Amino acid sequence: MNSEKPVPRFTVVTLGVEDMSASIAFYEALGFERKFRATGEAVAFFDTGGTVIGLFPWDKLAGDAGLPDQPRPNGFRGTTLAWNCGSAEEVDQVLEFALGCGATRLKPAHKTDYGGYSGYFADPSGHPWEVVVAPGIEIGPDRRVHLPD
Repeated sequence: MNSEKPVPRFTVVTLGVEDMSASIAFYEALGFERKFRATGEAVAFFDTGGTVIGLFPWDKLAGDAGLPDQPRPNGFRGTTLAWNCGSAEEVDQVLEFALGCGATRLKPAHKTDYGGYSGYFADPSGHPWEVVVAPGIEIGPDRRVHLPD
């Protein structure tokens, strides 16, 4: 057995969704580029500029993970996705854009207690997204988050 420590990497967030067609259309409308289309609606993958969003039917994802499909949580699942921005104006723009694509507003944009600006929307299956600009976190031209040391 190889005793070298594996290199950690975070590559994909897979979201269990209720309606594959609606969810695919939503993420395409947000502007994420769909890749590996040969999978049809069995599973969908979107390039996010460093990692991947995967969409998979909720019941099949639960089964794949060895978890029960029922009961499904009605509320917060303990996870959010984030869309970091470069300014408060961009946060407002992204929130309005997402709503125009079919998102539901969860929380209007507001000044945060840490000096940022943030609001929330939910995708068609209820997955919450934070849209945020935060002090010290930059978004590079490569669309990736750059954190200070």
